[in-house]
Amino acid sequence: MGEINVTKDCGGIEGLCVIEPKVFGDARGYFMETYNEQDMEKAGLHYDFVQDNQSASKKGVLRGLHFQINYPQDKLVRVIVGEVFDVAVDLREGSKTFGKWFGVRLSAENKKQFLIPKNFAHGFLVLSDYAEFCYKVTDFYHPNDEGGLMWNDPDIAVEWPFPEGVGPDDLILSDKDRVNWSYQDYLAKKGMK
Repeated sequence: MGEINVTKDCGGIEGLCVIEPKVFGDARGYFMETYNEQDMEKAGLHYDFVQDNQSASKKGVLRGLHFQINYPQDKLVRVIVGEVFDVAVDLREGSKTFGKWFGVRLSAENKKQFLIPKNFAHGFLVLSDYAEFCYKVTDFYHPNDEGGLMWNDPDIAVEWPFPEGVGPDDLILSDKDRVNWSYQDYLAKKGMK
């Protein structure tokens, strides 16, 4: 019943996909399948998701840019309340788009989902007053396995669309995200410079 529309290799980055599920609406509201393994397989996308996560954040919260060090995860993310700007940065060694980023607006209204393969840094900025963010992952949470890149690193140069009334100095960051690595530090730790 489902059916999905998949835009592959978003921003020219192999593996990044924006997925739009078919929505059935009427006077009562709407119905949609948020995940259908058969539809994914039909689109050439095979993932074994093992855990679902959900977070809630207020306007101006920026989470990221996070990645897993030894236990990388594929992620399928979406927003069920509000709107965020969601970003993935390619950290796959040997990738022709290594260090390149792509961002997409995800909202309860557009119902888009963002498929992010293993070995990408990921983060999002909340644009609405409040947002609830859901994501499926292909590996379980492993404590002390998370790394992070600075959200405003000039070498990555993500173009964040700040919400009205919020500027770079107003962002709400976790203590951990305030001390994430620079892109150059990341390259040095990986022995790539």
